Amino acid sequence: MLDDGFHVFDTTLRDGAQREGINLTVADKLAIARLLDEFGVGFIEGGWPGANPKDTEFFQRARDELELRHARLTAFGSTRRAGVRAAEDPQVAALRDCGAPVVTLVAKSDSRHVELALRTTPDENLEMIADTVSHLRENGQRVFLDCEHFFDGYRHDPDYALEVVRTATAAGADVVVLCDTNGGMLPADITRVVTEVREATDARLGIHAQDDTGCAVANTLAAVDAGATHVQCTANGYGERVGNADLFSVTAALVLKRGRDLLPEGSLREMTRVSQAIAEIVNIAPATHQPYVGISAFAHKAGLHASAIKVDPDLYQHTDPALVGNDMRMLVSDMAGRASIELKAKELGVDLGGDRGLLGRVADRVKAMELNGYSFEAADASLELLLREELGEPVRFFEVESWRTIAEHRADGIAVTEATVKLHVKGERVIATAEGNGPVNALDRALRSAMEDVYPALAEVELSDYKVRILEGTSGTDAITRVLIGSTDGRGGWTTVGVGENVIQASWTALEQAITYGLLRQGYAQG
Repeated sequence: MLDDGFHVFDTTLRDGAQREGINLTVADKLAIARLLDEFGVGFIEGGWPGANPKDTEFFQRARDELELRHARLTAFGSTRRAGVRAAEDPQVAALRDCGAPVVTLVAKSDSRHVELALRTTPDENLEMIADTVSHLRENGQRVFLDCEHFFDGYRHDPDYALEVVRTATAAGADVVVLCDTNGGMLPADITRVVTEVREATDARLGIHAQDDTGCAVANTLAAVDAGATHVQCTANGYGERVGNADLFSVTAALVLKRGRDLLPEGSLREMTRVSQAIAEIVNIAPATHQPYVGISAFAHKAGLHASAIKVDPDLYQHTDPALVGNDMRMLVSDMAGRASIELKAKELGVDLGGDRGLLGRVADRVKAMELNGYSFEAADASLELLLREELGEPVRFFEVESWRTIAEHRADGIAVTEATVKLHVKGERVIATAEGNGPVNALDRALRSAMEDVYPALAEVELSDYKVRILEGTSGTDAITRVLIGSTDGRGGWTTVGVGENVIQASWTALEQAITYGLLRQGYAQG
């Protein structure tokens, strides 16, 4: 277990799961818990046992199926109901009996919520807090208290908000967490309030920040600077409304910017992988521009940046991406200069030999193609094929004589698409025809059919993504279509781009390059 002097507390499985679009199964929750433990958080809040069958099952299965190396499993629940002793409250019993060594209780700290939401008196609310905390402590469980709406309550009635903190501490709560439940605070306000509460009480303080002002990470770090030693976060900032403080941004900032030793050795380098793995489980595409772990977090596009990075990457990067398991990426676009091209070529494993003339030609060609609608930022495979061609080493596994598609809509309502391709493969003229679910699928099948005998490993290559964007034309109803095709061979993925006056033409260009690059990855000899 990690040092208890500072808590990294994750609530992805409870608060993060409240994000719109997330619906975790018990198996999902167990898988995410293992990833969070691997990353090295101190506490994993698993949910609210007794509140719903899924969370109850999670805690039951966690006893046998979760072997946590770093984290302590934590249950979430509320203080007892008004007028009922904690020992007799069924939901308190569910917390007591769930097997979790730590319980996080939520309590009202805004007197308006006490009277309007709980419909009880401020004194009874304090009794509910004291009774529940002390009961669970007597059961041998560690207790943290989340002060819901604390900052709003402190602004409205600071004396009562402080009394909630003192009552919880006196009853045995290890940490009192100040919650910005509505997410409306700014860093300067967080600093002031946390400082005042720390000076007015003996409590160990934590922070729980929602991101409604876009300041959840900044507010969390401000609270730590003011004396909080417990931070509540969610993986990738998942959470209700716009989300919570992002676990990965907060921990990376504390470790890399504040020098705190919060994670097991080597864990920070796993951060990008863990972030993406959790995104896959919740079935939400990773945020490309997420700090530290996003694919664009260390991506450089401007030629001026590339020239400086060629001398020293630290000139345009706030930290080494390898420290968080990420990579620096060079983007090639119409902003690219020779330095951008050279660095990107090295990233792709193509040696341009420092030839300034060659670099200039490539840069000019890229700029001209992007002017006509191409975009190579997300199409590294197409760029690599272009670089090899400019280097005098074009990749050719087949020559295209012609291709066509026919779409037929029958009277019975059935739509059929047929494609025919005519190729030259290894000196042989091949004609193949295939039907498909639309013209692109039919062309893909026909292309594979024409070459599968010569290149059998082509069966491992699959199309994984297909994106179409209609670009504005130069006049009237003119338009240019850009197509991005994602492919995979089970060992990695790549993207190609095609541009044309219609979607089929653009798709064919991207498809032809996708198959070509796939064969290159398979190691086939050209001919």
